[in-house]
Amino acid sequence: MVAHVLRLRLDLLLGALRGDAAHTIRRIIGLGVLVAVLVGVFLGAARLHAVDADVAQAVTVVAGSALTLGFFIGPLVGGFDDQLDPRRFAVFGASPVRVAGATFVASIISLPVLALVAVAVAVGGIWRAQGAPAAIVVCAMVLTVLTCMLAAKTALAVGALVLRERRSRELSGLFIVAIVVVAMPVAVFFVSLEWRGAVPSALAEAVRILALTPLGAAWAIPGAALSGSAAAEIVVAVLTVLALGAVWFALVRLLLTTTERPGSGRERAGLGWFALTPSTPGGGIAARSLLYWLRDPRYVVNLVIVPVAAGVVVAPLLLVGVPVEYVALVPAPLMALFFGWLAHNDLAYDSTALWMHVASAVRGSSDRVGRLVPVLLVGTAALAVSIPLLVSLHGRWAILPAMAGVCVSLFLCGMGLSSLSSVVAPYPVSRPGDSPFQQPQRTGGGLAQGVVLIGAIVLSAPALWLGWTALIGDEDAAWGALWAGIATGLVVLAAGVAGGGAYFSRRGGHLMEFVEST
Repeated sequence: MVAHVLRLRLDLLLGALRGDAAHTIRRIIGLGVLVAVLVGVFLGAARLHAVDADVAQAVTVVAGSALTLGFFIGPLVGGFDDQLDPRRFAVFGASPVRVAGATFVASIISLPVLALVAVAVAVGGIWRAQGAPAAIVVCAMVLTVLTCMLAAKTALAVGALVLRERRSRELSGLFIVAIVVVAMPVAVFFVSLEWRGAVPSALAEAVRILALTPLGAAWAIPGAALSGSAAAEIVVAVLTVLALGAVWFALVRLLLTTTERPGSGRERAGLGWFALTPSTPGGGIAARSLLYWLRDPRYVVNLVIVPVAAGVVVAPLLLVGVPVEYVALVPAPLMALFFGWLAHNDLAYDSTALWMHVASAVRGSSDRVGRLVPVLLVGTAALAVSIPLLVSLHGRWAILPAMAGVCVSLFLCGMGLSSLSSVVAPYPVSRPGDSPFQQPQRTGGGLAQGVVLIGAIVLSAPALWLGWTALIGDEDAAWGALWAGIATGLVVLAAGVAGGGAYFSRRGGHLMEFVEST
């Protein structure tokens, strides 16, 4: 059976290059990109042959852990279909053990796994150049390949069982954004490091922790063997493979004995964000809000203005002589403050569409939470990329926790106050279809805007103070700023959502009068 499935897998791989010209060209371009990436990996590995073992360990463990995580998360949210889905072999009457073994072995013949093997060979070359024993290197690389393959097969099986109807193009897009959000800070961090023959203490601690987790244990074995003993890493890596193998066999047995619901994949087709979000009032409001934020020019303009406004502040500071390393820390907190402030009047943008929420007796908390989802997604992605970039310009990575704490506090406090402000003190805005720069005449609104902005700053005072203390020299205060910012932000956000939700539930009729009259 294994030989038959291997021949079938090879035919599927070659058949991917057949088809019309456009399809073939896309496949060839994708193959070219993969080859280019592998060439880059081998060139980077060649540069690590001459560095210290600690540096090679840091790079391989961090990069390898990210790769292993990608093999698990990618199939879950990327919308990939397993060509060797065990359910396709149920008609042959084979036992679950034979199906699981045959499909797993046949999975070796795939571009991702072949690329993974090439990466493992490159990493093995690094450790052989460092002087690691050949047997240890081979054992480690086999364990890394098995771990990644089993993680991918397990994720595909879970997706086939419970996630098929939830995967969509929107979810794939979020996966790509997540890769950028995670990869950008890591890349900036590595590029900005001044190694000087040693690994920074913070990174060394992170590597030590990753080496004892299922993600990085197999990648850490050669470096640990050079440093003394790799017993703990080997035990974790072997147990990871055994556990993933047991889960894979159990999932195959479940797949072969579970009937897929007919039509479940078509029932939600074409629903876009509504297919992705939970089937709850808050989920429906979140999906509708995402559509508005991504398509309505009034929302898009607000999103574009935030980074522009934060960048405009930089020029005057530079002109008056403020050092660049301090100016670099200004845009991120301003962006966090403005992102949290964006939702301070979001209810007014609904116009008469608000009747759907009032008529269906949606709970106020569901309305408040659903409307915050787009701001939370966009703001988190923007801050996750900008904070490491700006800290790298500042030059002191010890300030990163403080910067993160200040931004989290300003962002979450702004959203919490905005949840309350948008129902307590809404004011007229441009109507749907009007130019986003065409604002109606109004006699109020400035108070709500100012209260949210100033209130977020005042409530973030603990994180701001600790962040300033860390900036002027007390690096221990940086972690205090992080935890203070997270705690303050979460409390204010929860209070704002609860208060705004309660007011929405009690004053729904009053809010309808407002949107009908503006």
